Amino acid sequence: MTTIMADGTSEYVGIRFQKLGKLYHFKVGECTDAQPGDYVILETNRGNQLGQVIAFIKPDHIHNKRGMRGIQRMATPRDLVMKQVWESKELDALITCREKASQLKIKDAKFVKAEYSFDGSWITFSYTTENKKLDLAALTTTLNRSFRARIELRLIGPRDVAKIIGGYGACGSPRCCSTFLTEFSPVSIKMAKEQGVSLSPQEITGMCGRLRCCLVYEYEQYVAAKKTLPRRGKRISTPYGDGRVRDVRVIRDSIIVDVDGEFHEVFRHEFEPLDELEALKNKAEAGCSKHESGGCDCGAKKS
Repeated sequence: MTTIMADGTSEYVGIRFQKLGKLYHFKVGECTDAQPGDYVILETNRGNQLGQVIAFIKPDHIHNKRGMRGIQRMATPRDLVMKQVWESKELDALITCREKASQLKIKDAKFVKAEYSFDGSWITFSYTTENKKLDLAALTTTLNRSFRARIELRLIGPRDVAKIIGGYGACGSPRCCSTFLTEFSPVSIKMAKEQGVSLSPQEITGMCGRLRCCLVYEYEQYVAAKKTLPRRGKRISTPYGDGRVRDVRVIRDSIIVDVDGEFHEVFRHEFEPLDELEALKNKAEAGCSKHESGGCDCGAKKS
């Protein structure tokens, strides 16, 4: 039976292997002293890895506990030093990989990152390609001869490439994916439409060639706010007179109204929706249509 301890801890923890990597769930196991921020050694499909405990996870937040692995041991100072040593060799490994690929005349793949495991027993080379039928078996064999480690070639998408390369976005700030995003959320054209963003590729496309991640940030707020603001074309009563809505400014909580050819910005507390008021008035004047034979208790009388 899984429980949460009195001190707020749990027998499950979230582990991150990279600074902005995905959170993976593991059992605490025998390392009951592990706390958020500690570095631990874990067994993964890519061999032993060094990861950081991020938080305790409530048991009901884990969908599949079957076969979940546990923490092997706490990381030692030597483990942390060796991790840094192998990280310092990753650039040279990436250059070697690119040279070997060039010698094998592999032109359809772009290799962007090499990553050693904490003990140097495993090297993962991340690459991107548009050729889904690309065969890299020969390159794997060649790299196995060059390095005394197990080799893995991992295909990644354009967003992951942008995350690794870093740089600045169109807003002039460092890319979100390289600074704080740990996972990519689905982005759609509908999100841009709801926020009134121009649908030109220059406005909605990120440096990775995909829709910008920032389109997700305020989408829900726009949807919620638009439900309480009148749509374009609606008749509105304002301090300037009756007019029609020409634009909706969600962030300012206001609308632009056309009153006899003049445009005015009107805030939420300054207008009344004429169409809705007229509909309510007509319904009240129509009387009750459900109790024509008498016995009406809704307060309206059939005229």
